[in-house]
Amino acid sequence: MLRRSQLFVPANDERKLRKSILLDADSVILDLEDAVPLEEKSNTRATLASLMKQLDWGKREVCVRINKLGSDYSKEDLDFVKREEKVSSLVLPKTEEIPKDLQKKTGKILLPLIETAMGVLRVEDIVRCEGVEAVSYGPADLAYSVGGRTEAYSGSISVKTSIVVAASAYGVDAVDGVFFGLEDLDGFRKEAMQSRDLGFVGKHVIHPSQISVANDVYTPSKEEITSAKKLAEAYENAAKGKVGAIRMEGKLVDAVHYKRAKATLERAERISSS
Repeated sequence: MLRRSQLFVPANDERKLRKSILLDADSVILDLEDAVPLEEKSNTRATLASLMKQLDWGKREVCVRINKLGSDYSKEDLDFVKREEKVSSLVLPKTEEIPKDLQKKTGKILLPLIETAMGVLRVEDIVRCEGVEAVSYGPADLAYSVGGRTEAYSGSISVKTSIVVAASAYGVDAVDGVFFGLEDLDGFRKEAMQSRDLGFVGKHVIHPSQISVANDVYTPSKEEITSAKKLAEAYENAAKGKVGAIRMEGKLVDAVHYKRAKATLERAERISSS
């Protein structure tokens, strides 16, 4: 499943919900948590249930971000999600642990968000839980948790590295968090490129204008595909002569570079066939 762009949509905004079916995001995250005031949560679930019968997101991954597990609203959220066949994935805010039977009880893919200091410390335990297929983090909530500033945690290499390493170790997608500058697409692209280079497969988006940038950044470019094909062919030809490392354009190319090239080609093929 592609998760280059995961669009947050307020679950209490009918206009945005209807618009979301027309957008090119790989995933939509229908938000019952931060986007919905406390006094509106019950009504929002009922309204969303009605709209779900009308809306069709096609092949997109449809996710619901519930309220934090154990909160006053999470049980009703879980009951709602279990009933909705169109919902494939459950986004878990402020995750610090995941009940062992949550995936079995809901039948949904689990997408935890790392948003607290304890969540960062437990990220390996979280991503190895049954049903977890992707993990992301919330820079604003994490900054609040440790008494820091959102700007520092939006671009924190150490936090991003800890998440992507844990995710990769257990075969889980790492998705970068939101970028709050709605009109700063250059800044969004720069942050997305940084996370892509670290190993993230996509990014959370909070405005339609960010979707095409995210899809572009996390898709191999024509130049990257051409280069990967050239490298793979050269390495395979050398391997026939029992040569394990070659010189190419002034650089050493060995097995790891070949594997990387093949991964690029496989990702490009996966995206083109989606």
